[in-house]
Amino acid sequence: MNLQNNKMMKNIGLKLSTVILAVTLTVSCSAVKNANNKQKGAVIGAGSGAAIGGILGNNIGNGNNTALGAIIGAVVGGAAGGYIGNRMDKQAERIEEEIPGAEVTRVGEGINVVFNEDAGVYFDTNKSVVKGTSATILDRLVGILKEYPDSNILVEGHTDSAGPADYNMNLSKQRAESVTSYLNTHGISSNRLTTKWYGETQPKSDNSTTEGKAKNRRVEMVIVASDELKQEALQKTN
Repeated sequence: MNLQNNKMMKNIGLKLSTVILAVTLTVSCSAVKNANNKQKGAVIGAGSGAAIGGILGNNIGNGNNTALGAIIGAVVGGAAGGYIGNRMDKQAERIEEEIPGAEVTRVGEGINVVFNEDAGVYFDTNKSVVKGTSATILDRLVGILKEYPDSNILVEGHTDSAGPADYNMNLSKQRAESVTSYLNTHGISSNRLTTKWYGETQPKSDNSTTEGKAKNRRVEMVIVASDELKQEALQKTN
């Protein structure tokens, strides 16, 4: 883990500890670490999931990982969180099966999917049109999203640091909107889709290297439970 990620995780830990004390809630860090994917949804925020998730989501979202912030900010927690986590396990497995190049991470009650040049979703230089292999990959994703209609999708656009910052911000907007539009025109309801963009402000790797820049030119997706799934989870577990 690099220094930047170490700092981020330490900050997350401090914020989580503060919130837990505020709501008089004790959650073992080792329990979260050792939990399987189905259990993580129940462990994270157990008892006061919405409060913890909302505060952490706001804090982390203002930092360098808005995708993680969006997932934690949507936490329900408790047994309902475990119910949602189980559903997300299955959806994440389908994405890994159909799109093996994508970086799929299960976090709590959600899924973070990173598409970069290695994952098959990419754009020509200074362009934002979805075509070729990228369209094929997104077609596979559309099929999975249709299988799981009770999830919402956030699409984030990111760039490397080459070029002016304002240009990169606009380019990340165009690319994210292009992906969202593609999903929408291929059958994913606009009610399920949200689009955000961050230009070069959230690098995952070193922008001084060619490999690092390639990883920073990416589209990230966050998949979380819809309000309908949250209500279903609460009803099924109460």
